[in-house]
Parts: sequence; C-alpha cells; structure tokens
Amino acid sequence: MTPVWTDIRQQLRVFLEQEIYPREPLMQSADHDRAEAVLAELAQKAKAQGLWAFGHPRELGGMGMPFMEYVYLNEVIGRSEFAQRIFGTYTLQDSMMLDLYASTAQREKYLMPLAAGEINPSFAMTEPGVSSSDPTQIETTAVLDGDHWVINGRKWFTTGANIAAYTTVMCRTEPDAPAHSAFSMILVPMGTPGYRLLRETPVLGINGGHFEAEYDNVRVPADHLLGGRGEGFLIAQKRLGPGRIFHCMRWLGQAQRAFDLMCERLQQRRAFGSPLADKQLLQQHVFDSFQEIQACRQLTLHAAHCIDSGDDARVEIAAIKVAGARMLHNVIDRAIQVHGAEGLTDDTPLSRMYRHAREARIYDGPDEVHIQSLAKRVLKRYARGEGWDFGERDAELMS
Repeated sequence: MTPVWTDIRQQLRVFLEQEIYPREPLMQSADHDRAEAVLAELAQKAKAQGLWAFGHPRELGGMGMPFMEYVYLNEVIGRSEFAQRIFGTYTLQDSMMLDLYASTAQREKYLMPLAAGEINPSFAMTEPGVSSSDPTQIETTAVLDGDHWVINGRKWFTTGANIAAYTTVMCRTEPDAPAHSAFSMILVPMGTPGYRLLRETPVLGINGGHFEAEYDNVRVPADHLLGGRGEGFLIAQKRLGPGRIFHCMRWLGQAQRAFDLMCERLQQRRAFGSPLADKQLLQQHVFDSFQEIQACRQLTLHAAHCIDSGDDARVEIAAIKVAGARMLHNVIDRAIQVHGAEGLTDDTPLSRMYRHAREARIYDGPDEVHIQSLAKRVLKRYARGEGWDFGERDAELMS
C-alpha cells in the first residue's frame, strides 16, 4: 500500500535534514566526479527508503502519485537544489512530455530509462542573441534531407547537458507556416557529430550546469521528431504549464527553509541586551515573510487545482510565476539581513539561495511577459462585458 502523501512529506523532510543538507557543500564542489558520486549515493539511499519517482506513472516504474499530492511533495523537495535528482523527480517534466508525444521507439529508448533514473534529459529552447521572451524569433533550423533532419544553430541555457543522454531541441522546421506553427521538437542524442557543448555559463557566479551549445549540420534520423511537424509550441506549453507549478512549489520550499534559518537566528543571537527576537523591526521581517509565503502558497495551490481539473490556468500560472519569484527573493533577502555579514558568506546556504532566487524572475518567461499576458486576458473579459469573478474558479472546482 502506498503511504499517504503527508507521511511521505515527513519522510522527505527527515531525509533532507539528515542526509542532504550536511552533504550540500560536497555536491557544490568544483570536483564534478566527486559531486556526482555523492548524488548517486544519496539517490540509492532514497530508492532504498521508497522515496523515488513520486509523480511518474506506475507503468513507467514510478509511484503513480496524483498530481495534487505530488505538488505538496514538491514543496519539501524544493528545500534543496539537489533534491530533485536525489528523489528521482528531476526528469518528470520531460517524461510527462514524452509520455504524451513519444513514439513507441522513443518511449523505449528514452522514456522508460528516464523514469528509472538511468538517464537524464536536457531541453534546448533559448538562444544567445535572440530575445527569448518572444520565442517565435528562434533561429535554429532543421531541414529534412532524405530520412534525416539536419539541424543548424546555437542554443544556450541547456541545463544539465553535461549529464544528459539527449537534448530535446526546438527548431524552425516550417519556414512558411504561421509563427506558432513553424517549430518542431527533435530529440538529439549526445555525442551526435556536430553537436558540441561550447561552454558552461555561470549564473551570478554559480556553475549550475547551464551550457551553450552549437549545432553544426547535426544529422539525426527523421524518426527522432517528437510529436508532429509544427507542434513545437504546443509541446513546449504542455511541458512548461505543470513545470511552472512545480517551480513555484519548490520556491516555496526554498522560502520556508530561509524562513526557518531567519527565525532560528533571531532566537539564537542577542544584541543590546536582549535577543534579536525581541526587536520590533526584526519581528516585522517575520510577519512580512510569513504573510508572503502563505499568500503565495494559497495562490499556487489554487493554480495547481485548476490544472488538475483540466484547465490550462494561464492567468493563474502567470500570477504565481511573478508573485512566487518576488516572494522568494524577499524572504531570502530578509533572512540574509537578519544574519548580517555572515549571511553574505557561504557559511550559510543563504548566499547561494539568494543568487538562485534572482534567476526565478527570468527563466520560464520573464516577469514582464507574464504580467502582460495576465493583464491582456483579464482585460479581454472586461471588453466583452464579462468582468472577472474571483470566486468563479472556486465554484468550478467544487462542482
């Protein structure tokens, strides 16, 4: 019998505190082989405890956990940047994508090993020199030459390419089609001639596994097309929608870890004759962080319920993407302030968390795009005389 998700949440929290947190400095090491060895060791421990592949379907070897239950687990997994790989959830976005669109051969070669944690994926969409907030400008091309696709172009922020078995590449295959029907997804195995990783791109000083890559007349068999020709945008949205929910829940986990560190520090330190916890200005940090976390948490769970009910939840996802990124930055920033000079060092996790938090306002679409998207959708309803009923979603979900 599968344990209830509340029990699993507690098991995850214990595993994080006892096994992962103490080894984070090792996994952040510049010694890649050593870091990977520690990750592999912890993943085996997690498997042995049944803490593995929660959201993957049972037929793929996963736990088959319902979407909303997995959403709650992601909140705990988010407390450490390494936990996704350790608990077998790092591949979920890509396995969900393959489960929807992969051919029988692609399922056997890529999907089953992904779910088992035997291989890792990577995803290539954004490009240097191209404004990724408007992906219709993507310049990488793929031309069908006999029974092979020939790919040319350059991508960057291909996360995890150095440990991946393949990359899903979004390229322009239909040059005469309307913008949103001009792109397709093609699976490119690592090691294919002409596919070269040019450099790892540090982000705010962190080598986080983001790579710039070149595709120079890369030839892959025609059957490596994922889904149909011109379905690239559709596939990307199917991948990114649930993924943004997962991101936001992990941000909540990071924020809650920072909140814990802040409150513990307030209890431990004294200044001017009394504990920091007694200082009203610092109590304001506790209040502001608590209310932002809780408000964002409810907003995110509401969006997840909309997704779970079959809605694309475009408005709700846009809202949580912006609100979640802001909340994450604010909470970590206050925790650093409470820690003083120590918070600026790597003696606590906060410095690294703060730098990662800044990424959140850009990846999966910059704030400005989500703000504009939400406003346009809401205002269209008012233009039609419909207005926006904030309780309408609740009624739909409860019916």
